[in-house]
Amino acid sequence: MKFIDRFLRRAAPGLAALLLALPAAASDAARTVLVFGDSLSAAYGLATPQGWVSLLGERIARERLGWRVVNASISGETTAGGLRRLPGDLERHRPSLVVIALGANDGLRGQPVAAARANLEEMIRLARAARAEPVLVGLMIPPNYGIDYAREFRELFPQLARKARVPLVPFLLDGIADKRDLFLPDQLHPSAAAQPLILDNVWPTLEPLLRRSPRK
Repeated sequence: MKFIDRFLRRAAPGLAALLLALPAAASDAARTVLVFGDSLSAAYGLATPQGWVSLLGERIARERLGWRVVNASISGETTAGGLRRLPGDLERHRPSLVVIALGANDGLRGQPVAAARANLEEMIRLARAARAEPVLVGLMIPPNYGIDYAREFRELFPQLARKARVPLVPFLLDGIADKRDLFLPDQLHPSAAAQPLILDNVWPTLEPLLRRSPRK
């Protein structure tokens, strides 16, 4: 008994530190936000903690909202690739919110807008079928393929959000896209300085959903 007492006294501080270090992972009560995007959400060219998705997790923790954030974004991802991946990530992470931030690579490659719309619409359906609430993130592209194509691409997101009745982040890079100093040297990917601004664009749409009580 004395040996057990000594062991518990010595082990207790380490066990306490371990429990404090892993509250989100150990808590079944924490709901999950799944961010499902491309390089704009994958912290391309940056340290992972600098990305807006990591900053989102930090803000949620500071405000004690009781959510964990999973970033399933992959650089270079298209809506077609995302559609193939989504069922597995929904099964793996069982999110309550799914932030769909895909389409930029479709636009930059000049792929048909109708195909991107169909893929995004199916992702919304899959998220709802998995009892998760989808959130759509609006994107824009430069007029490399013509003004008409750029306009059709830009209008895809608000049109789909209205049709599917999903919350919309109007434009992920609002206030950033026209500022060269907020991009990496490739002029395609936002810099570390841009990441808090991206989060500020996403937060007004997400915050009401994060503060809402869980479904009974």
